[in-house]
Amino acid sequence: MNAAPARFSLNQETIRQWSVPELVAGCVAAGVGAVGLWREPVRGFGVRETAKLVAGAGLSVSSLCRGGFFTAADPAGRAAALDDNRRAVEEAAELGADTLVLVSGGLPPGDRDLVGARRRIAEILGELAPWAAGHGVRLGIEALHPMFASDRCVVSTLGQALDIAEQFPAEQVGVVADAYHLWWDERMPADLLRAGEGGRIVSVQVADWVTPLPEGVLLGRGQLGDGSIDLRGFRQLADAAGYRGPVEVEIFNPGLWARDGTEVLREVIERYGEHVD
Repeated sequence: MNAAPARFSLNQETIRQWSVPELVAGCVAAGVGAVGLWREPVRGFGVRETAKLVAGAGLSVSSLCRGGFFTAADPAGRAAALDDNRRAVEEAAELGADTLVLVSGGLPPGDRDLVGARRRIAEILGELAPWAAGHGVRLGIEALHPMFASDRCVVSTLGQALDIAEQFPAEQVGVVADAYHLWWDERMPADLLRAGEGGRIVSVQVADWVTPLPEGVLLGRGQLGDGSIDLRGFRQLADAAGYRGPVEVEIFNPGLWARDGTEVLREVIERYGEHVD
């Protein structure tokens, strides 16, 4: 297996079938220098144990997924979200991840007020962002494809994410640019430049869009090069905006999860070189 390109980062969910030790060992064997981690498997193995294992292997943590889900309208829901996100910040800090990815949340049951839901995101960030900065963690608002607006994320465009992020200092809140969610939007190139000019791009992620979606919009992400996205063009846009950080491959795909993890990583690295690097 050829060593992974220098900016390549493997998001943990791309090879979900691997345990944390398998992830670390597989990345070291493949010359991967960075990983994007997820809270659930990390907590299952142990946050402290994961931090020791990753650091001991010389890997950096490009991001931790995920915080967010800020849109509850009731005080109890708001308090629960704030408590969970504070725990997520503490986990990110212990793991050495300077970026916590935020999926902002969908509409509460019976609610049809998108503007109000987005306003509640900013309200909670007003409490969370300074606290996270005190832990050395920067928050990254991720816009998700509009098909997620009702149940998962009312922030559907990079412009909307920036409108919220720009209410806070750039060192506290930025944006995550994920090709899978943003490729369709004709305003995206200008919004990426706007994000870069403000120093707001905290993470870049890639997966492909295949039609028809094999497993629905959540689990239907395509292998790099199998779909409709100009992935290299997307990465070049981020570079032109001043981004120089890791590029995470984040593919939710049961077809990949059913295969041997080492084979999947070899293929992902090859596809990254062909279509992203």
